[in-house]
Amino acid sequence: MQRRQIIASGLILPWIGGSTRLLAAGNSTSRLLFVFLRGGYDAASLLVPISSSFYYESRPDIALAKPSSDLSSALPLNADWGLHPALRESLYPLYQSGELAFVPFSGTHDLSRSHFETQDSIELGQALDGHKDYDSGFLNRLATVVAGSAPMAFTDQLPTIFQGNAKVANSALKSLAKPSVDARQSDIIAAMYRGTALAAPVQEGFTVRNEVMRELSAEMDAASRNSITAKGFELEARRIGKLMKDSYNICFIDVGGWDTHAGQGAATGYLANRFDELGRGLAALPLEMGKSWKDTTVVVMSEFGRTFRQNGNRGTDHGHGSVMWIMGGSVHGGRVAGEQVTLQKSTLFENRDYPVLNEYRSVLGGLLTRQFGLTPNQLGKVFPESKPIDLGLL
Repeated sequence: MQRRQIIASGLILPWIGGSTRLLAAGNSTSRLLFVFLRGGYDAASLLVPISSSFYYESRPDIALAKPSSDLSSALPLNADWGLHPALRESLYPLYQSGELAFVPFSGTHDLSRSHFETQDSIELGQALDGHKDYDSGFLNRLATVVAGSAPMAFTDQLPTIFQGNAKVANSALKSLAKPSVDARQSDIIAAMYRGTALAAPVQEGFTVRNEVMRELSAEMDAASRNSITAKGFELEARRIGKLMKDSYNICFIDVGGWDTHAGQGAATGYLANRFDELGRGLAALPLEMGKSWKDTTVVVMSEFGRTFRQNGNRGTDHGHGSVMWIMGGSVHGGRVAGEQVTLQKSTLFENRDYPVLNEYRSVLGGLLTRQFGLTPNQLGKVFPESKPIDLGLL
């Protein structure tokens, strides 16, 4: 295999710039996992506005029924909101125990309704009216101000949110049992870069991969004997929990498949299945993390919400405001937080979408200040030109 073939195949590039730094005694024990739902999930199906008659008029085929004894109806949260029934066994217990909260009418003021543009905008975390620095994602900036940080992206390629000056490890966890580069190839690649400026980053990358494989070797052995039956995100979340417990404290994972323009379903169907898979994975985190769960906060959000009215294909189109999920062992949950408004035709944004009343940088600013004890100056580096709001979530 020639050097240029190796680079073109992508076998080495995902690991260049990886960090081998792990959590050490004396460093902050606080942990953050940012879960990005790419595609713009339908927040009105997740957090159901059960007190809004306009919701039921707008969605004759895909609305979730008000809470009742029927298992297909929404799960009761309060007088105004219900939760999708697919989360009955996974996340609903965490909400009831006070470890999960929701922030509706949240998101960015970006109005492009473009998946890629809005995803980039959120991951950068920069002011919308200023110059965009695409080499500076907000989680990377967070890693630079948190003492002893050990960042990790559980992705094939380093995402925009982690671009920047801090070294960040990255590794997708879906197919670790089948590494794309074996030990012999690793040695060949390392030898090719020896004596060059890339020698250290390449070696660090392979070291990170070996550490991740070693951490998860027991779980992989069990999986090979069919002792783990969970698939998809649940298995990946369990692996993330194992690594965050001992090794990494500022982490990112993205989950796709949320662009439901047609046939999204209601209590059952495509979207319900996605919620079920995501919920089971998130619910596995506290089980894997044990005592570390009390120091962990998980943030779930998407680039935007979807239209309040269903479309002609029994789906929903690109929208604006969405719902953020905040969960963790020290989260003051069991509530729907933030500024809210009664959902009716007159309160929709541009007569079609949820308005954004809780700007995501402000919400995260208040959350991260408590999570990591950031000073105003440090927070200003993470989210420049943003004023934090403290919703009392931690």
